[in-house]
Amino acid sequence: MQLKTNNLKFIINNCAALLLIVGIGKQAKAQEVIVTDSTSIQPKEELVKEETKTQEFKRTKVDGIAAVVGGYVVLDSDVDMMYADLKSQGVSTADVTDCQLAGSILENKLYAHHAIQDSILVSDAEIRSFVDQQITGMVGQLGSIDKVLKFYKRDSEQEFRNEMFELNKQRELASKMQRNIVENVEITPDEVRAYFEGIKEEERPIFGDEVEISQIIIKPEIPESEKHKVIERLNQFREDIIDNDASFATKAVLYSQDPGSSSDGGRMIITRKDGLDKDFKDTAFSLQEGEVSEPFESQFGYHIIKVEKVIGQNLEIRHILLIPDVTNATVEKAKKQIDSIRTAVVSKDLSFGEAAKKFSDEEETAANKGKLINPTNGDTRFQLTKIDPDLYGQVVNLEEGEVSLVLTDQDRTGRVFYKIITLDKRYPEHKANFAQDYLKIKELALRDKQLKAIDKWQQEKIAETYIKLNGKYRNCDYNSNWLKN
Repeated sequence: MQLKTNNLKFIINNCAALLLIVGIGKQAKAQEVIVTDSTSIQPKEELVKEETKTQEFKRTKVDGIAAVVGGYVVLDSDVDMMYADLKSQGVSTADVTDCQLAGSILENKLYAHHAIQDSILVSDAEIRSFVDQQITGMVGQLGSIDKVLKFYKRDSEQEFRNEMFELNKQRELASKMQRNIVENVEITPDEVRAYFEGIKEEERPIFGDEVEISQIIIKPEIPESEKHKVIERLNQFREDIIDNDASFATKAVLYSQDPGSSSDGGRMIITRKDGLDKDFKDTAFSLQEGEVSEPFESQFGYHIIKVEKVIGQNLEIRHILLIPDVTNATVEKAKKQIDSIRTAVVSKDLSFGEAAKKFSDEEETAANKGKLINPTNGDTRFQLTKIDPDLYGQVVNLEEGEVSLVLTDQDRTGRVFYKIITLDKRYPEHKANFAQDYLKIKELALRDKQLKAIDKWQQEKIAETYIKLNGKYRNCDYNSNWLKN
């Protein structure tokens, strides 16, 4: 119980992270403190016999290899790199030891190694895009790429990009491996109650100010003529690809409006479990290898898809996204409509819930009379300090029942829409109450059970995985049995 109570506030304050929610050190079960542990080496062949590996390990020890976990090598410099990363983020390293950082690196390597063994895939294009964002942020913080390279002690930008790519790919593999471990972990009401009652009264968490919010969204209509233009253009692309053997990848680079994949020719690797648009996923998995789909609509716009390769239960695809435009006339019409709805609600001619159900263009909230649902726990309440900063600014000064002015926002495709919001109820800061805060307590209890599942998996995999530690890292007091004593 000590582990649970010591980490309650930390878990509550980081509820957006699924499992990577405990800090480094003795309490950590599933760390994600690694920002840069630099080098990972993928095996080109299956692991050889243990005695052969030991000989190879002895030959390369002089190069600064601190440990080997499955197909990954941990360098002495990786720990130094982690220190640098923590400092760059303003994290105090006064109480952080080499052993704690090494333990975190070992865990990450173990997850990534077994993700590969289990054929878990990640998108290289998405990783490259993320690395670009990371390096842009570093340059913005330090002033130039040369200063970034000097800070991380790297000789060239390409070398640094390659290391960042391997690191982030490894982290994504580890994250997916963790999700696989816990995807079937469930918890019963009796277990939730037992968890709550196991927390001493004086150690029960404090929940900050919370609010319940409703909204009405009006989106400018997309004229049918604009939709037809996009569909016709996609049909032209498709005909050129099929009849003239034109390059799908080239057309994606030139024309696709998907920022995440267009630079890589629209390439994606998808699984049936990915949280993609349903119509997009259903269309992709209905195609044969080499087939190009007809144009179809998703929540983002209109697409065509080509299946490049079937990889077991997964697909390597390319896609082109085109987003039809709204017009000035439809934008002005939407603005007038939201103005009239707000007038009706404020004058009490129509309740906010009735107006949302009748007029809102956001289906998921309209069915619930406009009420927003917290995606982290399915509750209708949001901790005020943790909601989206823009939304915070819109609701923080509202009184209960007050309706905001008309607000302008953008959807994921960049289209403008209009909305009004109301503050349904405000809950002041309070100590956790089982009845009032059941969903939050259930979330904490479930995560505690997930952490135990991860810990069990980790101990089992350590026992069956080739692991070798060198030098001072053999003398660390690890939480897990890395030395297999």
